[in-house]
Amino acid sequence: MNRLLVSVSAGALATLCSTTAMAQQAPSERATTVGEIIVTAQRREQAAQDVGIALSVLSGESLTQQGVTNINQLQNATPNLEIEPAFGGGAAQFRLRGVGFQDYATNNAPTVGVYVNEVAYPVPAMTQGLIFDIDRVEVLRGPQGTLYGRNTTGGAISFITKRPTDKPSAGLTAEWGDHDLFRAEGHVSGPLASTVRGRLAVSTEQGGAWQRHRDTGETLGDADRSGARALIDWTPTDSLSLLLDVHGGVDKSENQGLYLISDFRTRDPDGDGASSGILIPADKDRSKTGWGLSPRFAAEIGRDVKAKPGRDNSSWGTSLNAKLALQGLTLSSISSFETLKRSEYGDWDASPSVEADTFFGSDVDVISQELRLASDADSALTWLAGFYYSKQDLNERYSSDFIDIYGTYAQVTYDQKVESWSLFGQAEYAFSDQLKAIFGLRYEEETRELQGFGSAFGGATALPPTTVDTRMTPLTGKAALEFAPSDNLLIYGSVSRGAKSGGFTTYNTGARSGIEPFDPEILWAYEVGFKADPSRAIQINGSAYYYDYSGQQVLSAICGANGPIGRFTNADSKIYGAELEGVFRPSTGLRISQNLSYKQGEYTDFIDLDIPACQQTRTTVLIDKSGDEIPFPSLSYGGSISYDWTVNGFAVTAETNYSYRDDYPSWLGPLYDVEAYWLANASLTVGPENANWSVTFWARNLFDQDYDLTRNFFTNADIAQPGRPRTIGARLSLQY
Repeated sequence: MNRLLVSVSAGALATLCSTTAMAQQAPSERATTVGEIIVTAQRREQAAQDVGIALSVLSGESLTQQGVTNINQLQNATPNLEIEPAFGGGAAQFRLRGVGFQDYATNNAPTVGVYVNEVAYPVPAMTQGLIFDIDRVEVLRGPQGTLYGRNTTGGAISFITKRPTDKPSAGLTAEWGDHDLFRAEGHVSGPLASTVRGRLAVSTEQGGAWQRHRDTGETLGDADRSGARALIDWTPTDSLSLLLDVHGGVDKSENQGLYLISDFRTRDPDGDGASSGILIPADKDRSKTGWGLSPRFAAEIGRDVKAKPGRDNSSWGTSLNAKLALQGLTLSSISSFETLKRSEYGDWDASPSVEADTFFGSDVDVISQELRLASDADSALTWLAGFYYSKQDLNERYSSDFIDIYGTYAQVTYDQKVESWSLFGQAEYAFSDQLKAIFGLRYEEETRELQGFGSAFGGATALPPTTVDTRMTPLTGKAALEFAPSDNLLIYGSVSRGAKSGGFTTYNTGARSGIEPFDPEILWAYEVGFKADPSRAIQINGSAYYYDYSGQQVLSAICGANGPIGRFTNADSKIYGAELEGVFRPSTGLRISQNLSYKQGEYTDFIDLDIPACQQTRTTVLIDKSGDEIPFPSLSYGGSISYDWTVNGFAVTAETNYSYRDDYPSWLGPLYDVEAYWLANASLTVGPENANWSVTFWARNLFDQDYDLTRNFFTNADIAQPGRPRTIGARLSLQY
């Protein structure tokens, strides 16, 4: 059997083993062994620890235990992954092993691909729905493309939901916490006919606001989101299976508030730009925030003038996954349609002053079709070949209100069409039981067209509607060797090439040069690693990598009449790092998981705008940043400890998980650096042995650590998004 590296993140393995692998073991055995995990990272079921790629796995139970209901929260449960929220809103900025893309707009592709049941979500705003009814999450590090529908430079995050069951089952989980937080998730599953099985799952999250307006005391941050998913699994013949997935969600949540990290002086309400307004001191309490709308902007975006920052989003989609077993082959087809309607208002000056109020109105439609033909894994040579087609339609309106600082407001409107197709494949040949070679290739053609881009200030069109496009045709691939000198040791090395498409900077700009497309980026990845199982109670995995980055897409700026305006450009760079993970079962009932990762990056060719000079003089001054470090956290650490025992017929589990994030330096200057922080969570679960219910008492951010998720500025406001303070609650779980 092939070997697959699993780097199980903090808290994940303990739960995953107890719910998946341990079900196949005797009680005395499962109390002292790490256990086997089955994954589908290579597009087929394989045992964990059997193929040399870097991968983290989290079970659905582990996500529940750690309070993960949104993809952004995965960063504290997975090593070397950062997901930064842009200005407290719904645009996730992914970074894996230092490979990331910082963009608060909707139109550009991320460096990390996100998949749900093998369907790609190529627009980052589409990833912000509820996470529920999850079997597991697989996080793959490094360029992907020879086995997956889309090409990425950073890696892939793949969610696999729970499948319909052969026997009737049902479950309900309800959770209560501080600040009127309430979460609930339920499912029913079972046979509908002799060859048909079904599953319906629903989830909701409500409340939880912990921030208050610094002047009025109004709360901000209440969740109001719900989702549902229906699966129909039909096997009409022994050789044919069909899985229909229909899902949807609504999100009417309030946004996370921002707070001021430096003194902020509002401007005159007449909009003349004078500096004689009200002085708002920097917030020393992260729970304080502020907001305010002008009547004109409220009418434009369809909000009440007293509305809080928040969203009114809806999404739905469907996919059909068909598999046909042929003689020695398997033909797979995945057809999908996904849509998102986004309406989101944000206050990026964190004050009642109208200096940086924003609105995104986005309509996104994505269709995709993937075909794969794979050989059976019963010979020395195994292979997979595939075709992928995708079409995206995005209609977006991005509005900004600067009436109290510049005496004007702005609106950007555009349509973007993205069409891509690709051919990909990978072959593996086992020279012996100890040595295997892997080779994969991918060819892709993608065209992005920005249609009718217009940038209007104060109702007057400053930049006439414009159409621009960009195209990429990269050849990417992978070559690897795996050597297993013994049954409990694997050594591997690989070279891979990934690509990410170019795109457009769709921010407010009065200059035609502001929307010139930036180029695609190419990443060469060199990696070596090992996996070792010295005993059934110990697992240690390690990897080291070096990335050679050509055309890295970097957020820079152009100097406009009112100061710097974000614009993407290309640079060359290098990134290197290492990861070490371990899982230990030193005694009956005790499980320990640890991970440590380090990375460092440096620009080798990068000409950037001098931001301070632009802010002070409103003139363009360029500086050479070649040799500067790439700003991202260098060190991350995580772990978990859990212990199971029984008391008078009750099963008890005590668990804690913890993580550390290093300093996150900012390219904007020291004021915007995010300081390092520790987070710790703990839980105690109690329930009768062999019963179908349990109660969990939990605490997240146990030591009430003050920390920030991001820091930035917009116009004259220096702001940060804080992390959630300590939250304490209880959870009731019922299974039938």
